[in-house]
Amino acid sequence: MTNYRTLIFVVLSLIIFLNGQSIFVARAVAESKVHIVYLGQKQHDDPEFVTESHHQMLCSLLGSKEDAHGSMVYSYRHGFSGFAAKLTKSQAKKIANLPEVVHVIPDSFYKLKTTRTWDYLGLSASSPKNLLNETNMGEQIIIGIIDTGVWPESEVFNDDGIGSVPSHWKGGCQSGEMFNSSHCNKKLIGAKYFINGFLEENKSFNSKESLDFISPRDLNGHGTHVATIAAGSYVQDISYKGLSGGTVRGGAPRARIAMYKGCWYLDDLDITTCSSADILKAMDEAIHDGVDVLSLSLGSVVPLHGEIDIRDGISTGAFHAVLKGITVVCAGGNSGPEAQTVTNTAPWIVTVAATTLDRSFPTPITLGNNKVILVTILQGQIICLLRKYSDDMCLILSLVIILQGQAMYTGPELGFTSLVYPEDPGNSNETFSGTCEDLSLNSNDTMVGKVVLCFTASSSSGSVSSAAGSVKKAGGLAVIIARHPGSDLEPCLDDFPCVSVDYELGTNILLYIRSTGSPVLKIQPSTTLVGQPVGTKVASFSSRGPNSIAPAILKPDIAAPGASILAATTTNTTLNDGGFIMLSGTSMAAPVISGVVALLKALHPDWSPAAIRSAIVTTAWRTDPFGEQIDAEGSSRKLADPFDYGGGLVNPEKAVKPGLVYDLDLEDYVLYMCSVGYNDSSISQLVGERTTCSNPRPSVLDLNLPSITIPDLKEEVTLTRTVTNVGPPSSVYKVKVEPPLGVQVTVMPNKLVFNSKTKKLSYHVRVSTRHKINTGFYFGSLTWSDSVHDVIIPLSVRTQILQNYYDEN
Repeated sequence: MTNYRTLIFVVLSLIIFLNGQSIFVARAVAESKVHIVYLGQKQHDDPEFVTESHHQMLCSLLGSKEDAHGSMVYSYRHGFSGFAAKLTKSQAKKIANLPEVVHVIPDSFYKLKTTRTWDYLGLSASSPKNLLNETNMGEQIIIGIIDTGVWPESEVFNDDGIGSVPSHWKGGCQSGEMFNSSHCNKKLIGAKYFINGFLEENKSFNSKESLDFISPRDLNGHGTHVATIAAGSYVQDISYKGLSGGTVRGGAPRARIAMYKGCWYLDDLDITTCSSADILKAMDEAIHDGVDVLSLSLGSVVPLHGEIDIRDGISTGAFHAVLKGITVVCAGGNSGPEAQTVTNTAPWIVTVAATTLDRSFPTPITLGNNKVILVTILQGQIICLLRKYSDDMCLILSLVIILQGQAMYTGPELGFTSLVYPEDPGNSNETFSGTCEDLSLNSNDTMVGKVVLCFTASSSSGSVSSAAGSVKKAGGLAVIIARHPGSDLEPCLDDFPCVSVDYELGTNILLYIRSTGSPVLKIQPSTTLVGQPVGTKVASFSSRGPNSIAPAILKPDIAAPGASILAATTTNTTLNDGGFIMLSGTSMAAPVISGVVALLKALHPDWSPAAIRSAIVTTAWRTDPFGEQIDAEGSSRKLADPFDYGGGLVNPEKAVKPGLVYDLDLEDYVLYMCSVGYNDSSISQLVGERTTCSNPRPSVLDLNLPSITIPDLKEEVTLTRTVTNVGPPSSVYKVKVEPPLGVQVTVMPNKLVFNSKTKKLSYHVRVSTRHKINTGFYFGSLTWSDSVHDVIIPLSVRTQILQNYYDEN
């Protein structure tokens, strides 16, 4: 195997070297970098003709066919027209001035947005009459995943009982390092990789020494994990670190998977990065290959680029995919809980937020000498069972406190052991630190043979691993990490006991330590708790709205479980257990929606991407499946609103029959681009036909989204929405409005009557404010109901009268 890998690396290195020879001289004069030249909608159906036109354009710039071919990195020729090429700044400037060129920008990079899920969402395979079984589990649908690759040996890619490959599939499996066509089957029907953009921007990358595979094979497991969530086959009796996991499968377990690897590991920086040039090429190929859904668990960070700015390659590629009928689902980002951090915000993309599941891993911790049980701490509440002193004196000598931490610890019970919080007693010259990241500053004597309590302000899992490593190295036996309540949960290496508690419980433990001369603690193994009383929350890491680039476009659109999701991974990752791992992020939430979209597409093949998005948004849960409110984790927990979860938590069964949908087509997207100020020529080249924006330009508030967001209400405004009946032909809907605080909302007409001839109807919404000052956003809803279907869209309104004040004064 070593010789085989060496041979592959040598061949690849020669290829890379030879491809680089033709521009060696040019680099001596001026440095060439990869630039993406975007030409908009393709002007010819023959991809070879399109590529040749790209070479001719480069040839006229560089002077020879040889230089043109040497400069070309990718030709985008299927979903849209453009190319990636190695150009100097002056060359890029010259080509940008050509009339047929929309944009020329340097290559940029994206980051990854890193079981119980389907039962929780009501998609259990045990029910014979649900969306899962009515669609034969999505067998004729192809989900394209753009990510880090795939680990084909995983059980989740077995094709047992799956029929022949769908006839509309045009793709295939690309051979490379430790990967060939034999690794594909009727489940994993496609696998390609795109690395040229990455290589051009990372000249120090050494394919011989890199841990990554120069092929569709996955290194870090992220791509395998998200593919499992979207469409993994059934794998029974999976457990993780000894905790109950049950059956692992994807949302559409018979749907086909096509993996497009566009993200690569940089060994020297220990990060995985994704070149925009590579991602665009992956999207172009996926459009050609015939995928029905595109799932991207990656994105950029604020500040964002405009939706038709090629620097946002995902948005541009998604636009062309959507025009081909492909629904594009993207992660909303992991920069929460701060506002205005959501990414992938184009109105043609389905943007996904992450929630928790109704599952936790309680880990009993007992404090005291086990003689007298006086206090129980559960879910942050202190209950005094026996008081010897006043009500505020619960912590007394000779006590036992039983509390619930969170962990994934399945080792043996750790009996009563000395407990310490490293702090200066006031008479020592030693260094003490109770901060989790700085535990290594303490002497070994402070921690050896003890359980150590520490506090951290970081939400990163690195603070947990750092604390556990320091305690273990010093001879400690366990660590209790007090941290933000919404922080992710991960096991520690070698099943070392590391238990997370929130700041309140951590403070109570600290008070206990300070109250006695010999504090002791016992840790029992973790258990798995599902269902009530575990509540659903928008995860703290999930990026929030409002949309920073187009505030009138509600983002995220929808939420799905994305915290501690069990799915397949590579077998060479540190924390994997039998090829499975729990990960958290909007990366995990996005493929949940992709799986749901695949099932809806199978049941309603004639629905557009916008109609599918509408069905998901308007039928979502605004409470959890048990009817309890959904909170949003943050510096202080609050009731979730549309900027946290869009329409709400996805409800797959309800989305099957939404009653009405808010649809969009090319004309709507053109009106949107006109409304936000894009010029006629840019829009014309994007859509491939001459476009002239009206004067005055249309209002962005009229874009036919399943939401209404008014970021700057000054006086009265009237906007329009159009709904399409996809339910019984003869239906009558009546409106119900829950107006935002201090806002008046009037809907005209207040009744919609559909029949066999009338399938589309429009209504107008008049909105005015009673506020006399600038406000933040207030939220409400607008519902059309026929007593069977409730078609709900969120209302988000912010009063901004400051401009009027200056105008009048």
